[in-house]
Amino acid sequence: MCSSDLNAFATGRNPENAAVAATTGLLRHLSREEIAGVMAHELGHVRHRDTLIMTVAATLSGAIGMLASFGGMMGGGRDENGRPLMNPIASIAMMILAPLAATLVQMAISRSREYEADREGAEISGRPLWLASALRKIEHGVAQIGNAAADRNPVTAHLFIVNPLHGGAMDNLFSTHPSTDNRVRALEDRKSTR
Repeated sequence: MCSSDLNAFATGRNPENAAVAATTGLLRHLSREEIAGVMAHELGHVRHRDTLIMTVAATLSGAIGMLASFGGMMGGGRDENGRPLMNPIASIAMMILAPLAATLVQMAISRSREYEADREGAEISGRPLWLASALRKIEHGVAQIGNAAADRNPVTAHLFIVNPLHGGAMDNLFSTHPSTDNRVRALEDRKSTR
């Protein structure tokens, strides 16, 4: 993929119908070993059907948002004439909290899938420190270069190997990715247990 962003991604609903890709920016800035670590990480996503899992999570999140919006319009119960009763406070709370809760769950799933792809990538390559080094370089590149497209459309952040919206925030409820420090630490721990 022709892009100066440092990124790689996997796509496909299952291992038989999947592909992994890397941007030209990633290929230019990482060593062969680091690229191998990143590709192993992406193959981990393929092996565990993460594209399908995240598609289902996003669909369910959207459906919950729509149902909450519809439920807010419907209210609860009916009056003596059969008209829907409207509880405006409950309706507003449901319209705000249900989609927020669904989004938080979706982001938590995304973070857990990244850790699992890191673990699987370390297994595939046999060299967890290759991916650890790549993650550090990619995070540094994100901090230096930025990503205007991702900043304009943050919903695409989960498509990147590290969070493109900032260069290394802590793990939190509103992040699609674990912090790079935590990911590297987990990979280094894998190295020390070998």
